[in-house]
Amino acid sequence: MVVSETIELETRGHAHMIDITAAVAEKVEASGLRSGTATVFCPGSTGAVTTIEYESGALSDLQRLFDEIVPPDRDYAHNLRWGDGNGHSHVRAALLGPSLAVPFAERRLLLGTWQQITFIDFDNRPRSRRLVLQIIGE
Repeated sequence: MVVSETIELETRGHAHMIDITAAVAEKVEASGLRSGTATVFCPGSTGAVTTIEYESGALSDLQRLFDEIVPPDRDYAHNLRWGDGNGHSHVRAALLGPSLAVPFAERRLLLGTWQQITFIDFDNRPRSRRLVLQIIGE
């Protein structure tokens, strides 16, 4: 069986990170499925989904990593073509990826103790985001 849901978010952009674990867990619980896989997908090319310990130090470390390997002030061909200044946002999102699959059993996500599902909006402006959640199982 497949259950499709959405998660609505308002973001600040600029690598704004949001813990969406509780929202995903709530949708899995409500799905009526006992075990399977929940996939979170971001339609859009400047957002990404990952897991991390959602703690200020780890979040800061991840932000610093992206600033070091894909700095916003570098020249990007995308910016030359479109003039929107978010070339770095597309590259960062492509590195991390738009989706994440998490197994669940007994209607509970099988995450590690310090592991949270995190959405990151890399765009250079605030956005309204709608994430797609597909819950597949029995």
